[in-house]
Amino acid sequence: MSENDSCNNPTNARKLEHIQLVSRHMDTVTADSNSFDLIRLTHRAFPELDLRAVDSSIEFMGRQLSFPLLISSMTGGDHALARTINSNLAQAAQRTGVGMAVGSQRVMFEEPAARSSFALRAFAPDSLLLANLGAVQLNHGFDLAHCQDAVETVGADGLYLHSNPLQEAIQPEGNTDFSGLLEKAGSIAQRLDVPLVIKEVGCGVSAADISGLIAQGIEYIDLAGRGGLSWSHVEHLRARSAQSAGLLFQDWGIATPLALKNASPYRDRVQLIASGGVRNGIDMAKSVILGARLCGMAAPLLKPAMESVDRVVEKIEAVRREFVTAMFLMGVSCVASLRGNTDLILEDFT
Repeated sequence: MSENDSCNNPTNARKLEHIQLVSRHMDTVTADSNSFDLIRLTHRAFPELDLRAVDSSIEFMGRQLSFPLLISSMTGGDHALARTINSNLAQAAQRTGVGMAVGSQRVMFEEPAARSSFALRAFAPDSLLLANLGAVQLNHGFDLAHCQDAVETVGADGLYLHSNPLQEAIQPEGNTDFSGLLEKAGSIAQRLDVPLVIKEVGCGVSAADISGLIAQGIEYIDLAGRGGLSWSHVEHLRARSAQSAGLLFQDWGIATPLALKNASPYRDRVQLIASGGVRNGIDMAKSVILGARLCGMAAPLLKPAMESVDRVVEKIEAVRREFVTAMFLMGVSCVASLRGNTDLILEDFT
């Protein structure tokens, strides 16, 4: 099958369109304001430590990371751009010692040639890798076998099961039956060979959701709050219709810092990932202070990933320097002393 023929598959074509629209309209599909900016951190004029002694490393799902960064889900599919982006990201993850999650793998069950874009373990033998499927697909024929297949294709350490009710509601061809998914996700979590991570895609996870997920035995949650890329806006661009509600709902949801605060009573029962509006190392430091164990970043890495491995490495290393510098300026020598240390927050207007 040719590259053009493969894009006749609706899911494959939609994934390619998503990447093209996001890269072309980055300034309009990402939030103008960001709640992280409302948080001010304590500065130490005398940090009483050597910058070179700051240890930003962490352990997550049995993998050692140089600092708590996860390259968030972007794409995958049977087209050259998806293969280029994913291979560049995976190689950069290996070189910099960070984690990576792939985009939704639903397409590989409809278009077998798309599998190669998700087979990334050879590019990143030591990296934390997460596979990815949509939770709503559990109401459309997907089951444990699909989840296990997605994990094995990536060679993944865990599986994202993403929940995107707003995106599906705005998307013209969206799947909107989200009934009974908590119980089905819990069943998958109990039987899957690797940890299951529940992830929103930009609207946040509420305290009620967290309580429900804990009741189902789920221990990993990516809060993925409002503040970064708006999939509602992206779907509005795809719809090309003035009747689309995508613009009205583009700012819908719980901002990531507020989602982290709402999750604070559950920190000893779940491991939290903060994504959605995380733009730099200072935002990462704020997220960790608010309880995140890992921070996801996607939009700032998309254009570098379309260019080369080196460009992605440059961006990741810049973010790492920002994160380490923020730790140094607060007088914090290791991530364990940063996590949950809200005494480091000087002002917070979120």
